[in-house]
Amino acid sequence: MASSPTSPTEAVDFAHSGRRAFAVETRGLEAVAARIDGAFSSACALILAGTGRVVCTGMGKSGHVARKIAATLASTGTPAFYMHPGEAGHGDLGMVTDADIVLAISYSGESDEILTLLPALKRQGNQLLAMTGRPGSTLAAAADVHLDVSVPEEACPLHLAPTASTTATMAMGDALAVALLEARGFTADDFARSHPAGALGRRLLLHIGDVMHTGEEVPRVSGDASLGDALLEMSRKRLGVTAVVDDDGVLLGLYTDGDLRRTLGDRSVDVHATPIADVMTRNPVTIDSDALAVEAARLMETRKINALLVLDAGRRVVGALNVHDLLRARVV
Repeated sequence: MASSPTSPTEAVDFAHSGRRAFAVETRGLEAVAARIDGAFSSACALILAGTGRVVCTGMGKSGHVARKIAATLASTGTPAFYMHPGEAGHGDLGMVTDADIVLAISYSGESDEILTLLPALKRQGNQLLAMTGRPGSTLAAAADVHLDVSVPEEACPLHLAPTASTTATMAMGDALAVALLEARGFTADDFARSHPAGALGRRLLLHIGDVMHTGEEVPRVSGDASLGDALLEMSRKRLGVTAVVDDDGVLLGLYTDGDLRRTLGDRSVDVHATPIADVMTRNPVTIDSDALAVEAARLMETRKINALLVLDAGRRVVGALNVHDLLRARVV
């Protein structure tokens, strides 16, 4: 009886293919890293001295890499955007000002769509930074600064699909962005300002004052109030706490849901007759309104508490927040 033919997938060692791709791309990265030299420094100096933006352009896979490099530059302190070279020849070139630096990416250095733009860019006075895999190409020769991103081979066994070459080019773009970031003294706060909707932006930009309850929303009772008065205030404001303050709004103490459970464990306590001053927590954990919201989250976690009072410099109660407020703000 004839045996059934082996299926195509049974003849392939997928893990071996994957490891080979990584090995080839690693060698490509090492080759390009070894060429980080004076040309790379010149490219950084060119961008740092520029007064405009970095306009990244490329066709096909190089275009995808150019988009990523533009995004990375823009988020790390170097204004940049991507321009499709095909659309540029039909009007989008108007987005480029004479102060902009053009970063053109073409592994062959002979992409027609990019070469077509060179005369117009030169007439306008734009400086040209090129990344190619062929230092003798037309694009490399036309560039003010050329970065050689050639790799020994592609990971594609057919040596057709851009693989190691696009990885190396993207790494070169990352290297530029990092070098420029360090040269500019770019900080985590700067990064957060360009990422306000992200988790890092919320953690570094959102302050207590942005999420706390204020005014009539803040639960508070006077120092001569009863425990019953405090419980009614806690029920009305629904933050699980109430501040106890003097006539000037200065904090005297704090009463929480946890305090209530402990108080009710003492059967001799009369809710209506017991002064809140007798059962409140004196010198509770508090926070300043100028502190970051993430500090409140860290404080709550460390001290095992669910709410905080916010004080001004005179220890007057100006706000309150609990863990649910931080969850709504997506700080935790």
